[in-house]
Amino acid sequence: MKSLPLVFLLLLLSIPVSAGYDEAWAAYSIQDYKTALRELQPLAEQGDPRSQYAVGWMYRNGEGVTQNYQTAVKWYRLAADQGHAEAQKSLGLMYQFGEGVAQNDQTASKWYRLAAEQGNAEAQNNLGLMYLNGEGVVQSKTSAYMWLYNAASQGVRLAKWSQHELEKKMTPEQVKKAQAMAQICLVKKYKDC
Repeated sequence: MKSLPLVFLLLLLSIPVSAGYDEAWAAYSIQDYKTALRELQPLAEQGDPRSQYAVGWMYRNGEGVTQNYQTAVKWYRLAADQGHAEAQKSLGLMYQFGEGVAQNDQTASKWYRLAAEQGNAEAQNNLGLMYLNGEGVVQSKTSAYMWLYNAASQGVRLAKWSQHELEKKMTPEQVKKAQAMAQICLVKKYKDC
């Protein structure tokens, strides 16, 4: 019974974050970016990863603020360090293309992998393409195919096209191995693939 007041207190503390986030999302959806940012910023500063990601997104795209890739990276990293998959994927993009940070394919692949292992289909596609081209990872057709297969199975059309094109350059044995790897990866919920 002593834990009941603590649970209630924690519940009360979580309500303003959700309410503020909902208000921010409503403002964002009607392109009232200044209001959205005003609602999100305090939540982000309190450590809410959804809000940190959203603030990063707004800085990356110059929505309600002057576009600033370095500030976007700061907010993405805060959310990514808390396991936010979209922020991890976005950090991967920033490192891959050198936006707000020095271009670094190894670091990009690290962030893509973290998001891909959480089931983020776009990160799976991007990681697959990095394996295909040997960017930041050791080039591997089977690993590329595995990640592209998983992304394609979640509806990423570019992954489906890339997988089809890659298949033309692989032996039937390589394709069979990559498909088996993809199935194992799916069973493992993308962990340690």
